Amino acid sequence: MDHEEIPITKGVRLLREKKIEFRPYFYRYEDHGGTTRAAVELGAPEHAVVKTLVMETDAKKPFLVLMHGDREVSTKQLARILGVKSVSPCDVAVAQRHTGYQVGGISPFGTRSPLPVYAEKGIFALPRIWINGGRRGFLVEVAPEDLRKAFQVREVEVAIIDQV
Repeated sequence: MDHEEIPITKGVRLLREKKIEFRPYFYRYEDHGGTTRAAVELGAPEHAVVKTLVMETDAKKPFLVLMHGDREVSTKQLARILGVKSVSPCDVAVAQRHTGYQVGGISPFGTRSPLPVYAEKGIFALPRIWINGGRRGFLVEVAPEDLRKAFQVREVEVAIIDQV
């Protein structure tokens, strides 16, 4: 793909529709490379590369979690916040069915079904974030506050911070 050409994904369409300024970034996607791979290639701090996780409650109700690339989600804490017995990641087929995106290219923007979105509170303290634009190897840089323009988002504190 020509790196000057912005793919017209559902995510890009939504960003344009909501008049959200974004800057496209491309990197060589690698299976299981995750946010580490993207951060290294883009020269961005992994803490500011936000991953979009598709999760579900024990009742199989799907939702999205936006998390710092260098953090994991405390599913126990998230379940407490949601008032459910448990939460867990969706399997690949379920995640793709709900979002319309391929795993590794899941964007919170323009999902097939409107899904509740929970974002780690610390994301909003960052000046800029890089988040998937709807295709593997394609991130968009946006202001964290623009997440609120794109969809209703609930801030949560569910990051697991490694104790070194």
